[in-house]
Amino acid sequence: MSKSFDDLLNRLSQVEKKKVSVAVAQDDEVLLAVKAAKERGIADSILVGDVDLIKPIANEIGMNLDDYEVVDVKDKIEAAREAVKLVHDGKADMYMKGLIDTKDFLRSVLDKEVGLRSGRPLSHVCVHEIEGVDHLLFVTDVAFVPYPSLEDKANIIKNTVEICNACGIDNPKVAPLAAVEVVNPKMPETVEADELRQMNERGEITGCIVDGPLSLDLATCPEAAQHKGATGRKIVGDADVLLCPDIQAGNILYKCLVHFVKGKNGNLITGTAAPVILTSRSDSFEVKVNSLALGALVADSLKKNK
Repeated sequence: MSKSFDDLLNRLSQVEKKKVSVAVAQDDEVLLAVKAAKERGIADSILVGDVDLIKPIANEIGMNLDDYEVVDVKDKIEAAREAVKLVHDGKADMYMKGLIDTKDFLRSVLDKEVGLRSGRPLSHVCVHEIEGVDHLLFVTDVAFVPYPSLEDKANIIKNTVEICNACGIDNPKVAPLAAVEVVNPKMPETVEADELRQMNERGEITGCIVDGPLSLDLATCPEAAQHKGATGRKIVGDADVLLCPDIQAGNILYKCLVHFVKGKNGNLITGTAAPVILTSRSDSFEVKVNSLALGALVADSLKKNK
């Protein structure tokens, strides 16, 4: 069971090295990340983009392009389509956003001919290593599904369980979050959390333990569970997955963890046929590298399951 990003890197050392296809690679932060990923043994890269713009960045950061496959495509939309096609055709294992608008990048992911559709809804998961917490926390969805329905939440859980499994976490504990830990008909998120619990008990959501609704303290703090007399629940401060009720709560929680808590994190788009790394320009260099490591692990898990 992986408890840190160091554990994840150790798992990677035991699998075949993966390859990432980068769409519109002329981005200094992204090139720094893929350079580090190669040096750390995480993944090799195919750089798709304007070679006249990639070269000066590579020279500035000490990146020898002779060590990389570079595909020269000037137009950003065409570069994204070529980059995702490499993954679609099995020439690369995962897909990463470079210097291209998110909407155009996602359009290439969903391209009916060369994209990475899997038939499942897409969602987003962030993996956090937090100082003082003895295991990884998976937070979802903080960036993709604005107001998930009950069906959406069930699919988000299934997508996230797949990521947990790739990280060596079997049967993860999933906590659908709410402001309170009891069902209140006036608070729809508590009703849906309870329905997700029942779906899990009926075998409609498998591979995990779902217990909700749960407040954040009961989901993550054993002392709080004991203090509130909730020690008889399936999750008593030891949740692996925090399922957010909507994108507002998820995004706020994510940014609190990033800006106010000491730790590390990485993230992925899930529900795709291959891992998709969609990071923001505001994300740190380490977040991008950690996301590449997550992508490589998930790519290896998908390959084995196929």
